[in-house]
Amino acid sequence: MPTTVLGVGPGVFILALLWILTLLLCVVLSRASGLVRFFSVPVFFAAVIITLVLLFFPRASELPEPATEIKIVDVFFIGRFVLFSILSIAFLGCLFLILIHHILQPVYAKPMRTIS
Repeated sequence: MPTTVLGVGPGVFILALLWILTLLLCVVLSRASGLVRFFSVPVFFAAVIITLVLLFFPRASELPEPATEIKIVDVFFIGRFVLFSILSIAFLGCLFLILIHHILQPVYAKPMRTIS
């Protein structure tokens, strides 16, 4: 089994490198002049095709061979729940503030016409 870095295999890093290079190449080609400028479209589609090939035809098995019984334990449940609670409170607070901003938006009077 190939080694993993940060819990992911080398395929994730290959895909990330592919898309970083594609983005850089598209930016460089978009700054070019003439007909070369339009080569960013085939570069993008080539990256999409390579990504789809790498995703749909993996070389390694998706599941490792079970050596022993695997017990799945969620050790970060409380931390994730606290983080979700804080983010929910922040979202509701921001939603409240933006609604107050729209409701209390001042309405300015239009100037009256004067008859001369």
